[in-house]
Amino acid sequence: MTQVSQGGEGAAPARPGGATGPQEGERAHRTWWGRTYSPREIEAAKQQWQELRPWDSPMAWADKVLIGTMVAAIVLAVVSLPLRPFLLGSHPVATAAVTGSSSAIGAGAAFARLGQAELWVVIAAGIIGKIKFDWLYWWAGRRWGGKGVRFFVPTDRAQRLVPRLRSWPAWGKFLLVIAASVPGVPSILTFLLAGLAGMSLPTFLLADALGAGLMTGLVAGLGYGLGQQAVDVVLLIDRYALWITLAFAAVIAVQATRAQLARQKKQQA
Repeated sequence: MTQVSQGGEGAAPARPGGATGPQEGERAHRTWWGRTYSPREIEAAKQQWQELRPWDSPMAWADKVLIGTMVAAIVLAVVSLPLRPFLLGSHPVATAAVTGSSSAIGAGAAFARLGQAELWVVIAAGIIGKIKFDWLYWWAGRRWGGKGVRFFVPTDRAQRLVPRLRSWPAWGKFLLVIAASVPGVPSILTFLLAGLAGMSLPTFLLADALGAGLMTGLVAGLGYGLGQQAVDVVLLIDRYALWITLAFAAVIAVQATRAQLARQKKQQA
């Protein structure tokens, strides 16, 4: 039997370090945001992502709809953020319906005090704005269970709440969803747990609307009581909306630059 010598014709030339494949190091390593990742790091990241994601592979149609709607809601919130100062003085009720922000609700109530809007319309718009996307997290908890909680709230404390909440009475879960509108209460975790615990969608929407109604009524009451003073503040914000937006963008740019410099220093160290 004829043996082919290592130095014969057709053999790949040896490379420094023992690598014989063409451009093996260049193909195996990938660069992302200025950092080079080894094949082992890439494989570990893929494995971590497979363990973290709550849906099965391939994704079902319902999973795609849920994730797509959530991404659209996030995009809407980000896009509308710099536009809010411009719309606050001219269309506070519409802004409240789209964003659910307390500033828009208070401004709309102040305009209602002056007869330029209906107070009940302001409250209704504020409630709709606050709860319009909450059902998505209820659906995520209902569909994905504990995996959904780990995906959105990856903390040990959140995982410990999953078995505890299952044993809660129905009225306790109902009150918990109402309390989600209070500042400081983790609303996303509450909605996930409500879906995971088996709360029906009509019951969830009722509790969510009641909680949002309480907070909206409180903010609207303050705006209605202040009246002209609140309107003057809103018009002042509208007047300097461009500068407020530019300042907001500058703060974001500075924070992003500082984070990038910190990552570069860490890599160099």
